[in-house]
Amino acid sequence: MSYCPILERHSARTRAVSRIKGTDFYGSSPPGVFVSWHNYPKVTVSALSPTAIEPNAEVFDAPEKWFGFSEQRILSFRESLVGSGSRFKASAASTPGVKLSTMQELVMSSRAVNVEVSLYKKPTASLSFHERAAPTGPRAPLKKIKITENPRIPKKVDYLNSDIAAKATTALLELYDSGLPVSSLYKLLSAGTLGVEKARRLVPTRFAITAVDSTISNKLIEEIKDYSEISDIRLFSSRYLDNSFFVLLLPRSWAFEQLECWLPHGIWTGDADNFHMVQDYEFYSGRKKYAVNVTGAYYSARLAVLEYLKKEKKQASAIVFREIGKDYNLPLGVWVIRETMRDAMKKKPLTFFDLDLALKFISRKLKVPIQEWRKSSKLLDFVQHQRSLRDFS
Repeated sequence: MSYCPILERHSARTRAVSRIKGTDFYGSSPPGVFVSWHNYPKVTVSALSPTAIEPNAEVFDAPEKWFGFSEQRILSFRESLVGSGSRFKASAASTPGVKLSTMQELVMSSRAVNVEVSLYKKPTASLSFHERAAPTGPRAPLKKIKITENPRIPKKVDYLNSDIAAKATTALLELYDSGLPVSSLYKLLSAGTLGVEKARRLVPTRFAITAVDSTISNKLIEEIKDYSEISDIRLFSSRYLDNSFFVLLLPRSWAFEQLECWLPHGIWTGDADNFHMVQDYEFYSGRKKYAVNVTGAYYSARLAVLEYLKKEKKQASAIVFREIGKDYNLPLGVWVIRETMRDAMKKKPLTFFDLDLALKFISRKLKVPIQEWRKSSKLLDFVQHQRSLRDFS
């Protein structure tokens, strides 16, 4: 049977809502909170929770654990989470009332938390898809929420939440260094639990995700610039949900480029017979403007590359080739890019001592001819026309 994403969306909505009886339920939040971006600076903050106690609720809102899962399984996680929402001014994070402070406490937990939820009306059938965030399921206006057990809040999270003088950037970097996953970091930032007290704000989830990827990677860039360059050309690759990634590391000073090619006849290119390619890049001095072409995927991919370089204590110029096939039907969020890139960087790379040979190898794996990628790549053009100190040694 052929797969239709439109019918799957309808089916998922129907399955989710049919399980909800009435307006009150007792469930287990992953923990999860979603902050909308519509009508900012007034936003809807929604506590995410199944309508029953789930023994493995943590996985429902933990993208770091999803790599390798099918699209349908991921949708099943998301359709099970009811978003119980209330509207707040973004500035309410600095002086939260009972509802918002409960959701802030919820999101600080490192494990699933049991909650009692009372809604004003039964959730509406919906499954929304977002460019950067994971899909969200049924929604309803929140009357009351109560945590029925003690959340397990990491000491570092509790300390930085209480430190009303620490900037949000400082807190994020300290928490990342302590081992908190990226998904926990953007939830904490989004719910307004970090930062100087009077400056704390609710941050729409889509913006918080990119802010976390960008903040961490900017710090890593400054660190890896003190390392020596790699000595060979390294090629990494991974494939997931009809996304093919090839990561080329070149023995040069830090630079980064991401090229994305959407193949024809997919949900993104419609009936077009031609592929669509976009790119964003930065040289050693960095970017001053947002990556408007690749958008949030740029920062997620960059973070994965920098995590590898930090571990290796090396620097390099990196080019990411991402080819998206027609079977990538639904936007599941930039976690797909971050986790597929992380998977690629965990593998043993192929090594080359000639760039043309490396590109020839990549060309056999990609469907779009390599000359088309060359035309779009600023970094390849720079590398092949600008000599480095290595060329004179």
